[in-house]
Amino acid sequence: MATSHDGGECVFEAVALKKEYDDGQVQALRGVDFRIQAGEFVAIVGQSGSGKSTLLQMLGALDHPSGGSLLYRGCSLAERPDLASYRAHDVGFIFQAFHLLPTFTAIENVQIPMLESQRTAAERKQRATDLLGLVGLEKRLHHFPAKLSGGERQRVAIARSLANDASVLLADEPTGNLDSENAGVVMDLIVRLQQEHHFTLVLVTHDPGIARRAGRVISMRDGCIISDTLNSTP
Repeated sequence: MATSHDGGECVFEAVALKKEYDDGQVQALRGVDFRIQAGEFVAIVGQSGSGKSTLLQMLGALDHPSGGSLLYRGCSLAERPDLASYRAHDVGFIFQAFHLLPTFTAIENVQIPMLESQRTAAERKQRATDLLGLVGLEKRLHHFPAKLSGGERQRVAIARSLANDASVLLADEPTGNLDSENAGVVMDLIVRLQQEHHFTLVLVTHDPGIARRAGRVISMRDGCIISDTLNSTP
């Protein structure tokens, strides 16, 4: 099922996208079609094993399709020679498990994506400081992850995802490891940042409450899209 929305640049377009494992014995994606426009907030929902995280990995070029095509701004990701650059500069990632380096402070973790950029050391430090302030951690710059709460660690991860001004943010169960209070704080932050900075947000979740906050919900089952609907009141 392909859905097109007028009025914006097409960021992602998938045509008959497939992903197989174990020589075809496992079909994680079974011919998926969709388009995502610039500035959309899209939630991908479904039970475990439905293919939603596999799909997000395709969008982030963390895995490669077995068939079909996936275009980013009109160009095939499979044909890009610089996927490392794409992952570093075009998309930002937020994972359920935070993936912070334990021996680096908050400000150092946020600077990691910028190490391959043209920014000077002073510029990287200032950018990381500004981003940590943006997520409310201006007093935690020099704390190591072990000294931060789960919610604070995820806020560091959000700051890190924004370090290179990516136009697309990919979030895989970003509140999955948090209690309900911290989950609410983190989702409020993600939604606010998306509204203020107008980046494209694709978020995988099993939580219907989080999905209702998106502008659009793609539901998956057994590697297929079973519905693709707009929320009337995101």
